[in-house]
Amino acid sequence: MTPDLLVIGGGMAGFCAALEAAQAGFTVNLLEKQPDAGGSSAMSGGCLAFAGTDLQCEHGIDDSDELLFTDLREVGNFENEETLVRAYVDHQLDTYHWMRDHGVAFGPSIETSSGQSVPRVHSVDPADAMRQLARACAATGRVSVHLSAPAHRLIRDADGRFTGVHASVDGEHRTLYAHRGVILASGGFCRNAEMVHRFAPQYDEAEFIGGDGNVGDGLKMAMEFGADLRDMAYIKGTYGKHPLDETNHHSCLAVYKGAIAVNQDGRRFVDESLSYKLLGDAAIRQPYGATFQILDQRVMDSGDDRVRILDFQRRLDEGLFIQADSLGELARLIEVPADTLCETVAVYNAAVDSGRDEAFGRTRLVHHHGALCRIEQAPFYAYPSTAAVFGTYCGLRVNAAMEVVNVFDETLDGLFAAGEVVGGFHGGAYMTGTALGKAAIFGRLAARSACGTQRLA
Repeated sequence: MTPDLLVIGGGMAGFCAALEAAQAGFTVNLLEKQPDAGGSSAMSGGCLAFAGTDLQCEHGIDDSDELLFTDLREVGNFENEETLVRAYVDHQLDTYHWMRDHGVAFGPSIETSSGQSVPRVHSVDPADAMRQLARACAATGRVSVHLSAPAHRLIRDADGRFTGVHASVDGEHRTLYAHRGVILASGGFCRNAEMVHRFAPQYDEAEFIGGDGNVGDGLKMAMEFGADLRDMAYIKGTYGKHPLDETNHHSCLAVYKGAIAVNQDGRRFVDESLSYKLLGDAAIRQPYGATFQILDQRVMDSGDDRVRILDFQRRLDEGLFIQADSLGELARLIEVPADTLCETVAVYNAAVDSGRDEAFGRTRLVHHHGALCRIEQAPFYAYPSTAAVFGTYCGLRVNAAMEVVNVFDETLDGLFAAGEVVGGFHGGAYMTGTALGKAAIFGRLAARSACGTQRLA
């Protein structure tokens, strides 16, 4: 039987799209190329950016749609599409409640991270969140999930409407159709070195971390038919990845709790409150792309083991932090000039006292939030840090209905996109939590548009 909808990709965007359509009474075939569903979503840091939630209220955090909108536009350097930012903001709170209703557990803490003026990191166990969404899809009886089922090429009819895909299912080539079109939720292309080099050659030597299936399939399938692209110039690495840690795929962001970042000369090189995408750009330009986050015991104690990017104690227990009783000894251990590191910290502390960071203009811990603090309480710590590409955060141009748009500003009838394959939303940088956030929100919007149901509340 021909389903109403084909969804390509089994990550957060794909399952949210499938569940939204199934709840409205439509049937869905979801194709995932890997043997297991989840993709990059399941291995992410588990952060989603929402505003105005009950969790924020419980912690006394005053947030709003308009503050979220302003932050998103600012952190994107106003290079992001205003209509997509507005779509995210208008539907984010409803999506938060919708996910909770389907068993996704948030919290209990709320933290501030990249690009946020107030704490709005809502944390989940990402693998568990994916399992909950998959269970909810299965419970509808309307979603058929096919694993190890890569899609190869899109199909459109004589009228130019996209009606299906060529794919491999159960090891056999099949032509699959759908009444209401195709949603591309196939992820990015951080595992495609040639494609990364084409758009971001400065990251040729960077470490790439993401789902094994993220090689740009959906991008290429849509590009065949003239799909336009957005944000390709803004592929960036994320700051805070330990260069020698083979087991932990997440960044450590002590800078957002008060640490400073220094290079191998022992000197600061950036305003540490910037988006960790911009920090990644700055780090990759340092000699060998090697830097250190320098912090004291007060910053160490401010970590949060419930938020992966702020789980300092676990990394300390694993031996990833370098510890010393003095800055001079710490400098010796990390092989940077001791006099320079001590001077760097002294100058920074003086800037904190005066309220003016003449060197880089840092005024807050992260974006517009958090008071700067001196680095003075022994012991002192260094966290070796480089930039790793966790996602490409760019891709197909879509409108606010998640319809794919071609290079002539025309919508490609019957073709929709959601999640990491979408460009235009992030712009020049990135707010923590908006990758998973846009996957969930835009996945639902794509399903609503494809099925012709009413807009989200």
